[in-house]
Amino acid sequence: MTVSPPECAFSRRDYLRGVVDADGSVGHTGQGWPFVSLTTASTAVGAYLCFYAGKVTGAERGLKRNTRDGIYNILYTKENAQKLAADLYYDGCLSLDRKKTAADSLGDWVRPVDMRVAPPRRRWSAWEDRVLLRLNDDAAAAKELGRTPKSCAIRLWRLRNGQAPMPSAR
Repeated sequence: MTVSPPECAFSRRDYLRGVVDADGSVGHTGQGWPFVSLTTASTAVGAYLCFYAGKVTGAERGLKRNTRDGIYNILYTKENAQKLAADLYYDGCLSLDRKKTAADSLGDWVRPVDMRVAPPRRRWSAWEDRVLLRLNDDAAAAKELGRTPKSCAIRLWRLRNGQAPMPSAR
């Protein structure tokens, strides 16, 4: 059986809340960070959550099945989890009591002053990959591309080892 979002008019957040109620988790990690996660085998459901959560939180997520059992494990933490939980588990919504209670508790978390906020990820473009491969030097590529030498070294390794697709020739 294939599971996917409805093809008729429906409440997007109510649908996703039901999916999270059934196959997701809401709470705090062992480190005390708020989180909302979903485990699903459905590409359609996973992609829909990523799209919806991206609109709510601004966080981009890519879908990739895990190697052990071929399912998707989608995770939102910290402020992104707080925003997503607040949107999905609004006052008066129909949900599992324990999930609503957990979602409500996420709002109490405050980022510690000394915890840095990761900058938005900058995706690699095909032209950057071509420059990196042409120069074949982490430090030189970092200067030309405005990236760190470490990010250039990692990307170059991924390109050479088939972990990232090679850019098309121009």
